[in-house]
Amino acid sequence: MTRHSFIQMSKLSNVKGRISYITSHARQENLYATYRTADNTFWSNLAKECQQEFRRSGADGKCIEARELIIALPEVYTTYEPQQVLEDFSEEFRRRYNVECVSALHHNKRKTNYHIHLIFSERRLLAEPDIKIATRSVFYDETGKRVRTKKEITDESGKVREGCTVILKGGIYEQHLFTVKDDRFKSDPFLREVKEIYTALINRHISDPEQHLKVFNPESIYLPTKKIGKNNPKAAEIEADNAARQEWNITADMALISGIEETKILEIKKEEIHQKASQSIKANGWLPNLFRSIVSKAKGFLQNLIRQTALPPKPVLNMDMTEFRTMQTLMIRVQDRAKEIRSLQDEVPKLKAQRAETKGIFKSKERKALETKIQQMETKISAMLKALPDILKSDGYPDVQAFMATYRKSEAVVDNYNRELAEWERKVKESRRPAEKERYAPPERESVRDQLRRLQAEGRQTKPKHRSHDRER
Repeated sequence: MTRHSFIQMSKLSNVKGRISYITSHARQENLYATYRTADNTFWSNLAKECQQEFRRSGADGKCIEARELIIALPEVYTTYEPQQVLEDFSEEFRRRYNVECVSALHHNKRKTNYHIHLIFSERRLLAEPDIKIATRSVFYDETGKRVRTKKEITDESGKVREGCTVILKGGIYEQHLFTVKDDRFKSDPFLREVKEIYTALINRHISDPEQHLKVFNPESIYLPTKKIGKNNPKAAEIEADNAARQEWNITADMALISGIEETKILEIKKEEIHQKASQSIKANGWLPNLFRSIVSKAKGFLQNLIRQTALPPKPVLNMDMTEFRTMQTLMIRVQDRAKEIRSLQDEVPKLKAQRAETKGIFKSKERKALETKIQQMETKISAMLKALPDILKSDGYPDVQAFMATYRKSEAVVDNYNRELAEWERKVKESRRPAEKERYAPPERESVRDQLRRLQAEGRQTKPKHRSHDRER
């Protein structure tokens, strides 16, 4: 099963402590390699300057001294030389963004998660320090804020209060070793770019295209799920949240096969999930149960739309191009399975109504039998929905969305070819003299084949908007 890449970014308020933690063999059970582009002095000076600037700004919260990326690697990377892998990934970042890094390559305790920690600076070292000399004495209070007179930092006896600072005339009252922070590092486009860069770098060293990773596309019809780390105190909550998202995703697949346009599914996702979840967060904060309720209602909305939509007619196998006939056969298979699912889905409300009418103490066995039948049918429907994309994966299509997009494009190409062929036949038929027939060239059949093959190759390369990893809500 194809996976998405997992690349996460976090803020560091104690960069020296974090570096010590990720690079220490004593504190890491499975540490394979470390790499630095700058020494400890650089990171100490960086932390000091960040803290100084934070105090001067008077901002609330914690000072952000640096940032960290966690990059999950496929297990195939354990067969590569760890130090080389780490250096490649670290130097790629340094080359692109011209900032210093320190990194480490780990396994978790159970050796199920091979990953890189990459810490990077948001500031760059100045070519020459920016030093400011005091032309008169400068005074700072206990918080590091500059004040105008010495009187503001002395006690009743005239002594400078503890924690206050006096810089005499001619002394250095301010110096900068680093540039200001590069704001792009805290932007969403930057994180998106990093995910694309590292996913491509990961795939470069995986020979089997079927094992390639993909960055999750937030504009797809699907909802992402969240990775559950070991000993996560919110594991049960995340698991329930993921289940709700997966139910939406398989319902979206069913909607595509039922002939509902992708744009309509995206519209429902935006209006019924994103907008309502955003309103809920603004009003109540993040409430997982409320979010799951929103997703469940959106799924119900989409299911009602599916019930109201007649399945499109089966494709007619009247095209002798092997490329398109293969797609038509796949389309028929998924439509047949969709009809079977919908037939079962239509039976469930009838059984529930029958159960509701089965009352009284003498009908408990009958009621129990109906409940068992309903449960079995719902379990079967769920399993069939989850297995629906497997019909297409056997032919190389990663998911329903990729197949349907390729099928519609191919269908348009074939329709256009048929129209051109019919027009050519009409012109040839109307031409009375054989010499005039040479003026009309038939549409190129091989060109159509090439277009179909190209579309199929693109569709099969598209990785699934699958419900895993790489989530930041």
